[in-house]
Amino acid sequence: MRRVCFLFLFTFLFVSCVTLKEPEVIIKQNIMDYKYIVINSTESINSSAGSTVNGSYYSVSKTINPKDFIAGNLIKKGFIILPTIQEEFLENTTIVNYGEVGRRDIAGGLMGYTIEVSIQFIDAKTKEIICVSTAEGIGTTESDDIREAITRALNVIF
Repeated sequence: MRRVCFLFLFTFLFVSCVTLKEPEVIIKQNIMDYKYIVINSTESINSSAGSTVNGSYYSVSKTINPKDFIAGNLIKKGFIILPTIQEEFLENTTIVNYGEVGRRDIAGGLMGYTIEVSIQFIDAKTKEIICVSTAEGIGTTESDDIREAITRALNVIF
């Protein structure tokens, strides 16, 4: 068990040395002028990391659904999440889109890779862009990469 702990500690220290690109943000309107949010659906992402130590295989598995993670962060900021666009709230509603932009190899792929994501906020009535944020993340698993990238993308907006 000590070897498993050492493996994950080593991985964490190794990954924490990577310098991530600064998040990019374009803000055209104040997102805080809106009260309601509709987030487009995303698929859950399952990922795992593992290693063999003295003939025994150890692994950790994680899952993230970007929509749920974004929703949790926006609820914490005071927004009300709606399941669909509702005509009576159209004036104060924004639509949130999430997308994975790509991956960037670290040290030629020897140290893994980062995942870059973009989050876009659109006015539900006018369909104009309110803001767009792009950031990358890195962690032990792909789920960790996405969680960190979403957090960084939202933090630069708020």
